[in-house]
Amino acid sequence: MIITPLQLEHIEDVRELMRLGEPYISARTLSDYWLYATLFSTTCPVAISPDNTIAGAVMAFRSQDDPADVYIQDVMVHPQYRRRRIAHSLLGSVRSRAEVWGCRRLYLTSEPDNRAAHASWTSLGFDNVVGDHEVDGISVTADFKGPGRDRAVYALSLE
Repeated sequence: MIITPLQLEHIEDVRELMRLGEPYISARTLSDYWLYATLFSTTCPVAISPDNTIAGAVMAFRSQDDPADVYIQDVMVHPQYRRRRIAHSLLGSVRSRAEVWGCRRLYLTSEPDNRAAHASWTSLGFDNVVGDHEVDGISVTADFKGPGRDRAVYALSLE
């Protein structure tokens, strides 16, 4: 598996990959992926399989609220390639870039009912940040992404 920054020629394949993550991930527009490939490619790695298909991808960028944080927006591994440590490798690439920049933490959010994501994030060393209520033992912050959009928040300290 080759881990490489998102490039323009990957956009359509990445968009198709992200569609497989519904309902938890929504594929973004072509112009969004163009921006990721053009402006944020160093924190948007893709995993390319030996048969030259996109096996996984991460969309991440420096936080607008605090440039010492890197926000991981989407993580998706094709179902055919799961359980091969691809998410671990992709997030390792993002972590390495964040450390070069001197960032303090990586963080991401997840739907409160996405148990598979919770298991993945905690197995990768992320902590579930204390929110204002719990859903099935997962700490959740109400309205984190706007009214009615509660999210479980996870953080990985780089310090």
